Amino acid sequence: MKNDINIKNKRAYFDYNIIDKYVAGIALLGTEIKAIRQGKANMTDAFCMFIGGNLYVRNLHISEYSHSSFYHHDIKRDRALLLQKKEIKKLKAKGEEKGYTIVPLRIFVNERGFAKMEL
Repeated sequence: MKNDINIKNKRAYFDYNIIDKYVAGIALLGTEIKAIRQGKANMTDAFCMFIGGNLYVRNLHISEYSHSSFYHHDIKRDRALLLQKKEIKKLKAKGEEKGYTIVPLRIFVNERGFAKMEL
């Protein structure tokens, strides 16, 4: 099965100077991953921030899954990003420096079917 899901944040490449890239997993609900596989996500206003030592992505808009019944996810909820501890420490140190921001660049689905985010 070929995965061609590649949702990009095109605006980030114009607004920011990209220095380093990381690939993080995203903690999603069932209807969210199904909506991403349909290509129904928008990352234009999304940004990353640390809350209690964990990295979260905010303002990531994932539309409701079209075939879900009564249970719908919150469209713009904060979603945890899954990284290794050493990567989190590096990002936290860089993010606290003046002039640095952690910005999501794209969402893709890897060969195992997991949604990943490139920062």
